[in-house]
Amino acid sequence: MRRPIAVAITGGIGAGKSTALEAFRSHGAATVSSDEIVHHLLAADDEVRDAIVARLGEGMLGEDGRPDRGRIAQAVFGDREQLEWLEGLLHPIVSREYLTWREQLGALDDPPRVCVTEVPLLYEVGAEERFDKVVVVTAPTKLREQRRRVVQDDRDARLLPDREKVRRADFHYVNTGSFEDLHAWVGGVMAELAAEASTPA
Repeated sequence: MRRPIAVAITGGIGAGKSTALEAFRSHGAATVSSDEIVHHLLAADDEVRDAIVARLGEGMLGEDGRPDRGRIAQAVFGDREQLEWLEGLLHPIVSREYLTWREQLGALDDPPRVCVTEVPLLYEVGAEERFDKVVVVTAPTKLREQRRRVVQDDRDARLLPDREKVRRADFHYVNTGSFEDLHAWVGGVMAELAAEASTPA
């Protein structure tokens, strides 16, 4: 079984992690985001549903009987204890699901050379050891504020500083240009990873 080179994308809120993930996908990498995995867990994992109800109440469920992301966000927004509980519940399961996905890729007849996932709290939860390479995407604070889709909260204060992430990463991209600029940069990274994958150990 030939396991794909495992790449993690991380960075601050609004830096452009999802856009970078899209660029890797367009260059042939298998991709998944932590957000996609969480969406799946809320929709299908009964243990996650039961844990959320036990902690936060039946009001967290939508009309379909599954946890509603909007209601959960309102319940944990501004409540550090509840947010940390939710992260503690989801992170280990997300990691398990990701590793299962990666193993399934490796078992394919023609597995991809590279698989990439977006992990916002990669360094904060000590998950970097699960990956072969780490890409950090950064952007100036004002630009990130313009891009972010949620109301500003205290999450940035809980994140490792960008300079420390950059120091520990294998690749760093300052996302101040166009998608074409990012796409071209990702193409170079993919070429480097492909060359590494084809080099005998």
